[in-house]
Amino acid sequence: MGSSLFRTKNVEQSIRDTEEPEHALKKSLSALDLTVFGVGVIIGTGIFVLTGQVAKNNAGPAVALAFVAAGVVCALAALCYAEFASTVPVAGSAYTFSYASLGELPAWIIGWDLVLEFALGTAVVAVGWSGYMRSLLDNAGWHLPGYLSGRDGAHGFGFDILAALLVLVLTGILVLGMKLSARITSLVVAIKVAVVLIVIIAGAFFVQSRNYHPFIPPAQPVPAGASLKAPLVQLMFGWAPANFGVMGIFTAASVVFFAFIGFDIVATAAEETRNPQRDVPRGILGSLIICTVLYVAVSVVVTGMQNYTQLSVDAPLADAFKSIGHPWYAGVISFGAAIGLTTVCLILLLGQTRVFFAMSRDGLLPRFFSRVHPRFRTPHRPTILLGVIIAIVAGFTSLSELAELVNIGTLFAFVVVAISVIILRKTRPDLPRAFRTPWVPVVPIVSVCATLWLMLNLPAETWLRFAIWMVIGFAVYFLYGRSHSRLAHPEQPSEPEPAPPIS
Repeated sequence: MGSSLFRTKNVEQSIRDTEEPEHALKKSLSALDLTVFGVGVIIGTGIFVLTGQVAKNNAGPAVALAFVAAGVVCALAALCYAEFASTVPVAGSAYTFSYASLGELPAWIIGWDLVLEFALGTAVVAVGWSGYMRSLLDNAGWHLPGYLSGRDGAHGFGFDILAALLVLVLTGILVLGMKLSARITSLVVAIKVAVVLIVIIAGAFFVQSRNYHPFIPPAQPVPAGASLKAPLVQLMFGWAPANFGVMGIFTAASVVFFAFIGFDIVATAAEETRNPQRDVPRGILGSLIICTVLYVAVSVVVTGMQNYTQLSVDAPLADAFKSIGHPWYAGVISFGAAIGLTTVCLILLLGQTRVFFAMSRDGLLPRFFSRVHPRFRTPHRPTILLGVIIAIVAGFTSLSELAELVNIGTLFAFVVVAISVIILRKTRPDLPRAFRTPWVPVVPIVSVCATLWLMLNLPAETWLRFAIWMVIGFAVYFLYGRSHSRLAHPEQPSEPEPAPPIS
């Protein structure tokens, strides 16, 4: 039994699976498409909201350095992702990578983790998008009734109709094909980047140097108190994260890390890329570099426009322009935020369906979900199933506290991918690698250490919820996945059902 839990699926078999007609995704994406996907999912709630929160509570004007620190951690992970995605250009991202190096059980764990991460992230962002849209509708004089806004306390019922509709529309777009998704994403990303550039260029004319003093405010340690709400590092080592000071920058980095979530989703589209060995590394690293530069520039401008102690927590970019008497810019920023969040939802939903599809193709989930649409060549069955479930969850739940699970899920995936790079270098040195992570094993080890540090700065309550989800995942694996895995039945044909006609 022990050996079956860590049986690996070799890289050659993973690639052969992508060539089966009933399970082959359409290859239509370029390096530019992947870069746009990365920028589209990274620039979202983080840059429009978190800048004010961490500047006011943790780092002051040095929030720019917090973005740099978080970007460095992501860059280390991105180097590992780029090697794996170019070597194993198969849908599933970290799930597929760990299946080829660590074994079936670790692969199931990371796949189960990614399903939660992407689903929860989609629902959370959809609810945030709904809030922006309701605000814009209110300004136009159109008011949704409370029971359709997810907040009707009088009747004890509320359904966020806008959040649910957004998820359903995006589900339909994903079913119709990746190229259509890429075109829509490109248009929306162009609008979103334009709004960010407006903030940087227009805001630069209103920067006042006195707002940068002190650049790193004096440290004000948070009183230590052991509770589930405290970061795990505080409970384990007695160290309380600092507000301000040099350590405040690292505390802020663990928070703004949420703003970088998404670049790893580029790896999930490797199987649908025309030249994955060349284009996937470019898409991953290119999108991360672009977004890090934009994040740093925005944080420098906003903290220069308004003193960090006066920054808004809910809408710092828009409110900074209001504070200097330019509400028109504030309206443009709010519109850009609402439009921009649609691509975040779209690409998170894309990532989840591809992981689910890959797990189904391997037999760890029902093979029914591994068939692609005969015309659009997309995994329509898991896309529709997950889209409907997420729409319902987004409609009924605010998910405010559960949002931190997205962070821990992504960080956990980073650790697994970094370890997998080291293992596959040892076990399969013969594999052709179009992109090689530099200084192995130093870079992957540093990536693991930096990622674990950010994980320890998350609340212990988040770790507890994550553990509960993992326990459920173990139960599903041992009750279904282990016995239905294709590796458990190598003598069976890969697809016993007749192929559907292609029309």
